[in-house]
Amino acid sequence: MPKFIRAIASFFVDIFETLMIALVIFLVVYALILEPHQVNGQSMEPNFQSGDYVLTDKVSYKIGEPKRGDVVVFQAPPAANCPTGTGCEFIKRIIGLPHETLEIINNQYVINSVPLVEDYLPTSINTDAGQYLGSGAITLGADEYFVSGDNRPYSSDSRSWGPITKSMIEGRSFFRYWPSTSVGVIKPVEYN
Repeated sequence: MPKFIRAIASFFVDIFETLMIALVIFLVVYALILEPHQVNGQSMEPNFQSGDYVLTDKVSYKIGEPKRGDVVVFQAPPAANCPTGTGCEFIKRIIGLPHETLEIINNQYVINSVPLVEDYLPTSINTDAGQYLGSGAITLGADEYFVSGDNRPYSSDSRSWGPITKSMIEGRSFFRYWPSTSVGVIKPVEYN
């Protein structure tokens, strides 16, 4: 075989090997570490807009626990009535943690008898109790998290269908990469 043909064949083999290595690295990162998600709908406004793209960290909750204020992506519970076979996922903010008692008083979350101050929301946001909290205070179980959209009047969340479990959480959204005007780390919220 002439040197010229061997050089061309070697070039294409090198390119193929490089592409395969890149593909394997991408699949490992996608399956185990990070996953992109798109925000659909207005339930997280004004902090997230429909069409925003976020990266979800899939490792944090394998070694640590979810925290109040974390924005998480999770598999929708059956009570959310997503169409069968759609792999329906929600993005919401964690409000209540395991063993906490939650209720809504005067359009505000109250956790263990202390009102939750949510500085990341406009004061005009009205938090109603919904179906699940409509009968009064609830106490979360050992593996239960209460999640809520930031745009409370337009959010299907734990107020409608109850808490989620840690096993339903796919990960914590930590970085917004689209639109280009909003690129950046999703800052953790601080509560008093």
